Amino acid sequence: MNPLAKALNKTLVASPERQQEADTDWAIVRRVQEGNVGDFDTLIRKYRERVYAIIYNMTSNREDAADLTQDAFIKAFQSIHRFQGQSSFFTWLYRIAVNGSLSHLRRNKLRTFFSFEKIHDEEKGHEIISQLTDKTGGDRELFVKELQEKLNEALQKLSIKHRTVVTLFEIDGLSHEEIADVMNCSVGTVRSRLHYAKQLLQSELQAYVRS
Repeated sequence: MNPLAKALNKTLVASPERQQEADTDWAIVRRVQEGNVGDFDTLIRKYRERVYAIIYNMTSNREDAADLTQDAFIKAFQSIHRFQGQSSFFTWLYRIAVNGSLSHLRRNKLRTFFSFEKIHDEEKGHEIISQLTDKTGGDRELFVKELQEKLNEALQKLSIKHRTVVTLFEIDGLSHEEIADVMNCSVGTVRSRLHYAKQLLQSELQAYVRS
C-alpha cells in the first residue's frame, strides 16, 4: 500500500475504556441536570484541552479557538437538560464545538490548515512523518516544511466539511461512528468524505511520497 495511504488509513475501534468514560460522563451530567451545577466544572476540566485542540485545528487561530471553546461549553451548559444520553457526552459536546466552528468559518471565510505540529499525540506525528519520508536531519526538516505547504494547498481544494472530517479522524482520532454523530451524517457519508479527501491528498502529494 502507498505510504501516504497507510498514514491516512487507520481505524479507531471503540474500547471498553471509551464506554466507561461515557458512563462516567453520563453520571456527572445527571447530577448537573438534578441541580448540582458545580459538577459541570468537572466536564470543563476534562474536555477543555481536547475541545480547544479540535477547534484550533479547524481555525488555526488561538484567540478564535479560545473564544469558540468558551462558547461551546456555555452552549453545552445551557442545553444540558436536553441531553438524554442518546450519544456520549463527548460526541455531543464535540458536535456543539464543531458546529460553532463551522459557522464561524463560513461567516469569516477563514482558511484551515493541517499541521503535523498540531497532532496531539507526538508519537503518532512521528509515525506519520516516518511513513512519508526516509529523510533525516536537516533534509527531513526541509522536506516536512515543503510537504506541509503542499498539504495545506491540497486541503484548500476540499470543502469545509471534508476538511473537518479529515481533522476529526486524522488529528483527533475519532472513529467513523463518532464523526458521523458529531457531523450529524451517516457513517457512509463520513467514509465517502474521507475516501475523497485521501484520493485528492494522495494525488496532490504523490511526488513527495517515497516509493
